[in-house]
Amino acid sequence: MAAHTHDGIDWATRLTALRRANELDAEAERVVARRLVRSLPDSPVVVDVGSGAGGMSVALVEALNARGGGTVVLIDAVPELLDAATTAARAAASYGHDNTNPTVKVRPVLADIATERLADLTDPAHLVWAARVVHHLPDERQGVAGLVDALAPGGVLALAEGGLEGRFLPWDLGVGEPGLQERLAAARAEWFVRMRESMTDKVRLPVGWNIVLAEAGLLDVTAFSYLVDHPAPAKQAVRDWAVERLQWLADVAGDRLHPADRRTVERLLDPQDPEYVGLRDDVYLLVANTVHLGRKP
Repeated sequence: MAAHTHDGIDWATRLTALRRANELDAEAERVVARRLVRSLPDSPVVVDVGSGAGGMSVALVEALNARGGGTVVLIDAVPELLDAATTAARAAASYGHDNTNPTVKVRPVLADIATERLADLTDPAHLVWAARVVHHLPDERQGVAGLVDALAPGGVLALAEGGLEGRFLPWDLGVGEPGLQERLAAARAEWFVRMRESMTDKVRLPVGWNIVLAEAGLLDVTAFSYLVDHPAPAKQAVRDWAVERLQWLADVAGDRLHPADRRTVERLLDPQDPEYVGLRDDVYLLVANTVHLGRKP
């Protein structure tokens, strides 16, 4: 719930949308999870910070299953999201012959890492995964420092922040002025600035994430990006995601969006309109997510 976060967003109401996004991201995230756990020691402790609806939690459990087991600790400040992630992650865990002891143990922790010390909530971690959560904290540098503090010596921080804004609409929709998505993205960026400014005790971060990781004491700082790519004509899950995404973009844009564009969005979101996004064959999903890596000495 919004009361448990610092960004004023009621994340519990976003659970359905988060689950749909997890479904579309699943294949790409499985590849990322296997890459991240490949070099970990036996029976590692992996921490998923801001686990959301559990998409990457499931991918990490599956990756650890394939290499003999371990522990995945789920951290979230929103009870509804933590419950959803825990249920999904435990369902993905393999069991031994007695069907009682999972190969991968899943441990949920309800916590706000902006006010609670992550190192006090978990055993030293061999991998900390934090995806699109640090930018929701008032002090992002302090947030990263807390993630690093929770690492065991030689442990890796994988921080998924930034990349390229997702695209899902053609340039000219045949209704309204071309370039609607770019104007929605601009309005969203302005909303994000205002969201950050509204936080209590917020601190600006005027540098890139590689510098933040290096300043936090990590070595071998690097990054890679991965694509989530569902080309048109897309399956219905992509179209349903596009409807939700368009509605959310319109909501956060508010009065920043020109009235003519708002009328276009209303048509695109109307199931009775022939331009309804949920039935268009030219809707797609393409996004590039960047993961920043660093190793604790």
